[in-house]
Amino acid sequence: MVDYPAKILIAFGQTFDEEGGEEFLKWLLENGYPELAALSSAIRGSREAFGWLMKNNYPHFAALDEAIDKSPKAYAWLRKYNFDFLVILADAVNQRSEAIVWLSKNKLFIFLDIASKIRNYRNRQSFDYHKLHF
Repeated sequence: MVDYPAKILIAFGQTFDEEGGEEFLKWLLENGYPELAALSSAIRGSREAFGWLMKNNYPHFAALDEAIDKSPKAYAWLRKYNFDFLVILADAVNQRSEAIVWLSKNKLFIFLDIASKIRNYRNRQSFDYHKLHF
């Protein structure tokens, strides 16, 4: 993920904002970053987007989505295939202090912002079992 230009990472982070998030999601789709749009959608709960990541050779982003949800299997898979940075990002989303310190020490502030935006998005969500779709 560190190889994306800052402008693209900022747009990705904006997809989690209450206002304008959908416009940034559309912008990513229309400007050659469907994998980041799918990652954002997967993090926001879309199983379809998760499937798209798997089908289109982005299993590391699918694993990131699951690691953010604290899946031990996803963490193990990311470590096994040397996606250590994605482990750090998932940990930062989940407020693990060592990940936050690591990102700060390495001056990767944009990823601290992304982690914060994802965490804030998730904290704004509420689960209502009455709205389950079958």
